[in-house]
Amino acid sequence: MDKHTVAFLLLDVAVIIAVARVGGMIARAVRQPAVVGEIAAGIALGPSLLGLLPGNPDQWLFPEEVRPLLGGLAQIGLVLFMFIVGLELDMRLTRGRERAAASISACSIALPFGLGAALGLLLYPSHDTVGGVGIERLGMVLFMGVAMSITAFPVLARILADRGMMRTVPGVFSLAAAAVDDILAWTLLAFIIAIIEGGSPLEVAKIVGMTLVYAAIMFGIVRPLLARLVEWRDTAGRLTPDILAVILIGVFLSSAATDVIGIHQIFGAFMFGAVMPRVGAEQLHREILERLEQVSVLLLLPMFFVVTGLSVDLAGIGLSGLWQLGLVLVVAIAGKFLGAYAGARVSAIPTRQSAAIAVLMNTRGLTELVILSAGRDLGVLSDDLFAMLVVMALVTTVLTEPLLRLVYPDTVVANDIAAAERRALAAATAPRVLVVLRDPDGTVEDLRARHRRLLDCATGYDVVLAGLLTTTDNPAGRLEVGVPVVPDFAAMASAVEKLNLLGASLTGAGSVSVLCRFGSDPATDLDAMARNANADVIVIDAADRALGEMLRAAPVAIVDENAAAGAAPGRSVITCMVADSRSGRTAAVVGAGLALFGSRSLTIVSTGSRRRWLADLRPVIDRGVWVSLVEPKRHRGENAAFTVAAADDDPTHERGPDIPVTVVDNTGTSEEALGDRMSTLYAEATASADPTPSAGSGSTTSSPERH
Repeated sequence: MDKHTVAFLLLDVAVIIAVARVGGMIARAVRQPAVVGEIAAGIALGPSLLGLLPGNPDQWLFPEEVRPLLGGLAQIGLVLFMFIVGLELDMRLTRGRERAAASISACSIALPFGLGAALGLLLYPSHDTVGGVGIERLGMVLFMGVAMSITAFPVLARILADRGMMRTVPGVFSLAAAAVDDILAWTLLAFIIAIIEGGSPLEVAKIVGMTLVYAAIMFGIVRPLLARLVEWRDTAGRLTPDILAVILIGVFLSSAATDVIGIHQIFGAFMFGAVMPRVGAEQLHREILERLEQVSVLLLLPMFFVVTGLSVDLAGIGLSGLWQLGLVLVVAIAGKFLGAYAGARVSAIPTRQSAAIAVLMNTRGLTELVILSAGRDLGVLSDDLFAMLVVMALVTTVLTEPLLRLVYPDTVVANDIAAAERRALAAATAPRVLVVLRDPDGTVEDLRARHRRLLDCATGYDVVLAGLLTTTDNPAGRLEVGVPVVPDFAAMASAVEKLNLLGASLTGAGSVSVLCRFGSDPATDLDAMARNANADVIVIDAADRALGEMLRAAPVAIVDENAAAGAAPGRSVITCMVADSRSGRTAAVVGAGLALFGSRSLTIVSTGSRRRWLADLRPVIDRGVWVSLVEPKRHRGENAAFTVAAADDDPTHERGPDIPVTVVDNTGTSEEALGDRMSTLYAEATASADPTPSAGSGSTTSSPERH
């Protein structure tokens, strides 16, 4: 390799990265996935646009001696991308909806495969030679069928995340169906490649047999070994270079193995991602993808787009080929839409949601380009047909977002999310608290230990465990092709499962329900969840105090796990510091509930009238709570007390350094009388009361009847 070649290679890499980034930004500006702009940019650098300029600048910029080097980089990028696709494939996404997912997936493959094969028969006479060599009819027909059957799982997930549709019916079922679709389509493609490469029945049987042995080794030997990566990562506390090196070595060895077998290297990378550990490995997945994003998305995948674009000459289609391109688009769009729609309707999914699922399943994107590149390598696609199918991949992906907004607008998305969350809630038997657990990592035992006091404060209430997973969905850190979109979905599935186990382990709570969302605006998400849950109080960890102070849907109890380490509401006197404010009065409501469902001993520290306090607290007094009233200046605090105070309490009050619960009430609605709030929440509570205690009083005051 001479200096001239090296200089052009470096120049080409710089140009490709720049053009890909610009293309991605333009695509995002018009509400399209970044991959659409990056693919279009790759095509633009080839003969379709750059080659039309005087002097053939595409030939000058990408000389023949440099193209194999770019092709090598593109193959590495392709292998890493397919590893990511396999890593993102988590069959837990189909849990509880296996039959519907299988129905949608089977129909969305069978119909387009049949139509694609028929189209292949029709187009074969016009595309029966590749590079002057005749191709087998069967190979082209089968490949056209599978090319029409693909759904781009990562791009579909990106669109769902952008639209906030993860918890809607179309989002849940399309993602589950796409997961099944991936397994079926890639298996089908591997079999078709075996037929094309093998030629004779004996050779086909040999390739299939070797593939089955390879799969058995991957699932029976490699998968258990890879499970140790989770323990290795947890011991190190991060993804170390050694761990990443082991993973990359495995990816490339697996890819080489499938290439030797004869079913293309993309399957080895996909399979290695598919056998990576799932349970408890969410953090490992995120760290792997964060590392690979920099190399794969920024550098190597753009090489693949350009290498593909250099093989696409749209002008070569010509006017005579437009009818063929039209047929390709009609078969691709109609086949996938009608197949997925029929599968959804068979599963009793309503019409609008079925249409949205069908639109989503039509997304092809980069995954289709991977399939087409395999077909080109196999020699079953002519240059003109390859160009038509690349256009089809772009058009179907571009159409997804506007069609989805047409059949499933934002207002319907919001209403469906709210309805789904309300359906998930158990019937109310007591006041309801929304217990917020941000990014619930670790085991159920870890969560219980980390949020001991938070969960203790929910005793006696109907509990809604709200899992809130955060993403980096913002203009500066927007996720792109193959970068952790679907692992967030898998993390949500894992979080829901974990929170259900945590809820089942709670003792003393009324009903327990679980809601889970992930997004980049936790305050908006939590407010929506609280409204849908009809929560009386939101309980949040003090580590998220800033978030708690932003919430408006319900009062917020901010729980400090570190304050007064020995105090707990179930075995301590509840001391409530009541300020003359909305938050102060809400603190009294919260403190009364903690006493009622906990130690049944409540001390109110306030300048309010004893008579009014006893009247307002009558619902909990009647149910056995012993109430003491103390003036702030006489209050000295108790080491065994569990203190509740308002965030806006007078800082001159002597409250002591440890405040386990701080109450913030920014609801902004008309404030109900305190006695009415107590009656509404606690008079009809179902918990049994011990009738023996009676109301008592400590040191009281006869100051004006205000509190």
